[in-house]
Formats: sequence, C-alpha cells, structure tokens
Amino acid sequence: MQQLKGKTAVISGGAEGIGLNLAKTLGAQGMNIVLADIEAPQLAVAEQALQEAGIPVLAVEMDVALLEDWQRTAKAALERFGSVHVLVNNAGVSGGLGAIETLDDPGWRWTIDVNLMGVVYGANVFVPLMKEHGEACWLINVASIAGMAGAPMGGAYTATKAAVVALSEAWYEELKAENIHVSVLAPAFVKTRIHQSYRNRQPRYATSVTPTPDVLKIAKITSEAVNSGIDVEIVGKRVLEAMEAGELYIFTHPSYRAVTDHRSAAIAGAFDQAAASPQLQGVRNEKLMSFTG
Repeated sequence: MQQLKGKTAVISGGAEGIGLNLAKTLGAQGMNIVLADIEAPQLAVAEQALQEAGIPVLAVEMDVALLEDWQRTAKAALERFGSVHVLVNNAGVSGGLGAIETLDDPGWRWTIDVNLMGVVYGANVFVPLMKEHGEACWLINVASIAGMAGAPMGGAYTATKAAVVALSEAWYEELKAENIHVSVLAPAFVKTRIHQSYRNRQPRYATSVTPTPDVLKIAKITSEAVNSGIDVEIVGKRVLEAMEAGELYIFTHPSYRAVTDHRSAAIAGAFDQAAASPQLQGVRNEKLMSFTG
C-alpha cells in the first residue's frame, strides 16, 4: 500500500506473535513502527529484529491497562516520528477460563483491564491525534472469533472480545467521517503465546485461587489448539489485504463461518418469535431508530 509509506504505526503487544508480525508487515510497506509491550526482554529482541530488517522502530515498555502509559507512548511516538496514522490495539490476555464460580475478582479485572480498557485507552489517546492531522488513518482492534459467539467456560475472555467487536462497530460509524477507518480482527487459533499470558500478569491482579481440574483441562485444550493454529505470517498478510479493501470485520479462518451463521439464525428466529408474540402486537410497527449515516 503506497499510502502507508513514510507514515507511522503504533502496535500494542508488539513484542511477538500477531503484533510483531504486523509490525514486520507494515514495516515492509515503508512504515515507521512503534512497538509497545509489557515484556521488556522480548521487546528488546523484537526491536533488534526490526532494526536488522531496516525498519525504523521505537520500542516502548508499556502496560496497556494504564492510561498514563498510553499517554507516555504517544508522546514518545510523536517526538520520534511525528504524526501517527495506524493504531493496532493488539495486546490481550487469555484470562477468564473456567466455570462462572471459578473466576475471582482479580481475574475479571485483569482480563477486562487488558483486553477491553487497553483498547479504550489506546483509542482515547490516539484518535484525537489522528483527527488533528486529518489524513487517512486506520484503527485496528484485535478481538477474537470468540467475540462473535459466546465460548463456554471462557466468560471473561469472551465478554471482553465481544465488547471489542461492538466498540469497533460503533467506532466504524463514528469515525468514518473523520477519515479514520476502523477494523476488528477476529482470528481463531493462531500460533502465538497467548495461552501463556499469565507470565506477564501484573502484581496488582495477583490471585490466591487454585485452578480447578476443569480450568486445567480447558487450559490444556486451548494450548493444544493454539500450538496447532495458523502461522502469524498469514495474519499479517490478511490484515494488510483487509486494510486495502476497507473491511470492517477481518476474519482469518473461513471455516468458522458456521459459528456466526448459527448465531445469526438464532437471532433471526428470536425476532420471528417476538413478531408472533401477542404481548408485542402494539410495538410491531414501531419506527426503527437509525444511528448511522
């Protein structure tokens, strides 16, 4: 994409996995890259890899769950490269596994603060900066196919990823007049280390809860699925393709359409039941409120 050359992308969770591959992919298009990540040693490795590839890079150690860290990252990015044109809200954790009663408050807070508030803070800080210069920009939020349909025994993770999908849909409509295109990436299993997210769990979210056998079983299944997932290189190429095409939803696993088709059919059926309900005869012809265009 010629329009990306010489411009700057900020990528959270950029030290490895999908984030690092997107950095390499966008860097190959001539972009400057700001890598932000909480894992300092791996961040240094990623920074060196981009430097060796001839990609202009700035590495910033950052906790996405802290607004002040986002503000510090923005200041550093502007000082080094000037205007920012792409924000990839990629950082996430696989917290929230287990039955309803097995996840404690720190577990919920960790998952929500990283997976959801990290996206909110990123947009809160960088979207105003994008609006200031008014040039074409991209906001890419990384959710999951789990955000398209509830995953049993994964309540907190599913809830945060569904929220990211909904936010992206709302921001897509809100920001298109500002020349900011919003996309939401919803992959299924990709070969990353997201199943080892606990290695970076911040001390303030420490828990004393011992994982139940059910949690350990789900963790094992998830680990096996991640390890047999698609290569991250495929994801980077797919995202670039979707950016050029202006796609809102970016899927990487076509076979998972069955998941959303099942949900769509269930929703359509529920509306049919509502339309046939004697209790709702008075609201059947209520005017539709539109929030778009």
